[in-house]
Amino acid sequence: MADDKGFEVVVTAGSLRAASGVVMPHRWTPEGVVVETEFTGAHLYHLSAAGCVLNDVYRESVRLGLVVNGVRVRACGGFDTSTWASTGVIYDIQVDSDASETDVVHMIEVVDEVAEIPRTLRSGTTVKRLTTD
Repeated sequence: MADDKGFEVVVTAGSLRAASGVVMPHRWTPEGVVVETEFTGAHLYHLSAAGCVLNDVYRESVRLGLVVNGVRVRACGGFDTSTWASTGVIYDIQVDSDASETDVVHMIEVVDEVAEIPRTLRSGTTVKRLTTD
């Protein structure tokens, strides 16, 4: 991962689940996901990407017929502090599985293509505040 670990978040589940952090319920794992982060808007921005990737590892593993024992996703990135525009999101994935390394690498490549939040961030979006007249 890049030297810039600005606004880093880590999400873990299963055999790679961290011992401490905020535990959140998770449909794919009975013990939930542990989130390690600070509570700022910048961290939450990265958390959305990391959480989506973790979810999609579990979802795609089922679709591909792979057993996943645990997942760890770390996401970070910087912001131009004059505008608070993101300078990009970088993430990495660690998967504990009995599947072959080739199969796990393939699954990670599929996840990178289909994960909804990273896809949205890559394509850009608009955000508007709803006002009432």
